[in-house]
Amino acid sequence: DQLLARERELDSTYQRFRDADLTLDLTRGKPSPAQLALSDGLDADAGGYVAADGTDTRNYGGLDGLAEARALGAAVLGVRPDEVIAGGNSSLTLMYLYLLNAWLYGPAGPGSAWRDGGAVRFLCPVPGYDRHFAILEDLGIEMINVAMTEDGPDMDEVEACVRDDPSVKGIWCVPKYSNPGGQVYSDTTVDRLGRLGTIAGSQFRIMCDNAYAVHDLDDDPPQLANIMDACRRHGTEDTLVLFASTSKVTRAGAGISFVSSSVTNLATLRKRRQVLTIGPDKVNQLRHVRFLRDLDGIRAHMRKHAAILRPKFELVLQQLSALDGAGMGSWTSPRGGYFLSFDALPGLATGIVKLAADAGVKLTPAGATFPYRRDPDDANIRLAPTFPEVAELDQAMQVFVV
Repeated sequence: DQLLARERELDSTYQRFRDADLTLDLTRGKPSPAQLALSDGLDADAGGYVAADGTDTRNYGGLDGLAEARALGAAVLGVRPDEVIAGGNSSLTLMYLYLLNAWLYGPAGPGSAWRDGGAVRFLCPVPGYDRHFAILEDLGIEMINVAMTEDGPDMDEVEACVRDDPSVKGIWCVPKYSNPGGQVYSDTTVDRLGRLGTIAGSQFRIMCDNAYAVHDLDDDPPQLANIMDACRRHGTEDTLVLFASTSKVTRAGAGISFVSSSVTNLATLRKRRQVLTIGPDKVNQLRHVRFLRDLDGIRAHMRKHAAILRPKFELVLQQLSALDGAGMGSWTSPRGGYFLSFDALPGLATGIVKLAADAGVKLTPAGATFPYRRDPDDANIRLAPTFPEVAELDQAMQVFVV
């Protein structure tokens, strides 16, 4: 009788939400207008178009990007400037280009093309980032699910796959504030990633998307061990390819992207870029360097972002607390990044997303955080609280909880 009464109460509340004609969207992790406004200073006159080395940024050339932009990317990623290429606004473009090059021509040059060696498989920690999976699916690379733990990918599982199956050519990683769970890889996980190249073939690559390297919510954030240093310790620098961008630092559609790897790896990638482009938007790179200055400048800027985002994450967690002890799901409490991961009871995620949509709240489709959009448990839902205003987010989370 108590359960039936509770069901009637929830049905009544849900119907009120449906009657309210809400139009709310929690589908993608976009910066809010208030966050974008933090970078309006990019448009200020910052001293002309000539870079520190005399380069006229309005002209052709500079395939690797401005020296000062590469130095900025190196500081973010914890590598040397000669190990960085600074590109346009999209790190996703650089990821696609790197994997396309590996597929067609090989990550290590002639004779190493993935497509010439039979089946190609890739390890995908799940739940993970749908756009990573989309690249592999587009290239016809088979994806293998690997469980995510609080410390990062299940490295026992990763090492077994790499050791036992030579067709496994790589792994996706988001090492700090993983999408969507917000995990930060432990020191042990980072060291084991650095060792992977000692048991993998020469064509194996760690695709490390450090999209949230500086996206902390706290003043005392968790520290990520330097992955390139781990690879150097084990002599596996060629296995690591790092990516980052300023997309969620300044302007999502007009930032700088970075790719970093060993000098040998970059030389192979550079051959494709010489055909693809005659240089990035160096004017945009220069204004970013002048606006952000250095790593300390980036961190100061990101504290302004945190002041906007922290109340939104706190609101989501407060709303989810209504489910505490109810046995109706579990969720992560990230200390940075752009997402939270919610695991409903198995078999219910699709139904929850549909009920929310019918009440005017769009959520990321169930299954989107898994390769081929297939969550074997139909449980995971990614929550993206960054874009809506706090009042809208509050409404949307009330609907979600009901």
